Amino acid sequence: MNKMRRTALASIKEKIEELKDELETLLEEEEEYRDNIPENMQSGERYEKADEAVSALEDAVSDLENAVDNIDTAIE
Repeated sequence: MNKMRRTALASIKEKIEELKDELETLLEEEEEYRDNIPENMQSGERYEKADEAVSALEDAVSDLENAVDNIDTAIE
């Protein structure tokens, strides 16, 4: 791979890492929200939706981590 494409990939990687950091912040906020739902409401729809959001955000973070790893492999 030539230097120009490596530089372009490094730039994309940086953007993905920034987005991953933002997603992780939102994930932490949603986890905190879910965890602060009173115990007597944890079988309700509100808790279920928050739990689904946490799961989806965890998947998104993992996907971005995989993208960064794949870019690293391509750059090598």
